[in-house]
Amino acid sequence: MMGTLSQKVAIVTGAGRGIGRAIALKLASEGARVVVNDLDAELVDNVIAEIAAAGGEAVACAGSVVEGGFAERIVGKAMTRWGDWHIIVNNAGYTWDNVIHKMSDEQFDAMLDVHLKAPFRILRAAAEPLRANARAEAAENRRVVRKVINISSIAGTMGNAGQSNYASAKSGVIGLTKTLAQEWGRYGVTVNCVAFGLIHTRLTQPLGTSQSSVSIDGREVALGIPETTLAAARAVIPLGRGGTPEEAAGSVYLFCLPESDYITGQVLVCGGGFG
Repeated sequence: MMGTLSQKVAIVTGAGRGIGRAIALKLASEGARVVVNDLDAELVDNVIAEIAAAGGEAVACAGSVVEGGFAERIVGKAMTRWGDWHIIVNNAGYTWDNVIHKMSDEQFDAMLDVHLKAPFRILRAAAEPLRANARAEAAENRRVVRKVINISSIAGTMGNAGQSNYASAKSGVIGLTKTLAQEWGRYGVTVNCVAFGLIHTRLTQPLGTSQSSVSIDGREVALGIPETTLAAARAVIPLGRGGTPEEAAGSVYLFCLPESDYITGQVLVCGGGFG
């Protein structure tokens, strides 16, 4: 498949549904070969089938991003199949909210593990093949630009009541992004961050409209937001609505384009004007 990302290899975590799925499909539609990850192997297979039906190429890497050895496994999938990686999108995650006086250590640590430690481990695992390939490219006088896009949230840029764990992790993602932008610039890697506002997914659905909870890493996590909270959120968004997963994917795609090759260490807020 030809496109702006033809022959690029992209790793996308949390790509079985919602924003991650939209990102994987968008990158594949532009020619990228995609390593698709999700907790649910069936969802991974569904996304791979969608990509294949559209003429693209993808490989599965089901499993939890917080598992020991996962980072090496997902980077290894890209290296074994295609010998390189060009795009990494650290998207996997969920929310587990509570006010601070009711929040357990487990709740706090779970958000740090999935939103901050997992991206750190994946990028650490990607470092050695990056360095080896970058050395070979320099010896051949070839310039290859690679892209890392970490996913944050306006909770990470502004804070959000009831989300001290999530906001702390997402704020940490910004620090990780800015640090890696400085470390990996010498290898021709741009490292940027997209901070999402209200994007309509199963995590932000109105309460009572679909399933009320989901099991993630052995924990039962509530889904949905009260309609009154959603209405209040929409009221402060200049565009007057939440975004779609496809619009969220578009903001990630901007950082994958060759036109963004001289932009690094930045945080793009995708929030309809809020944040």
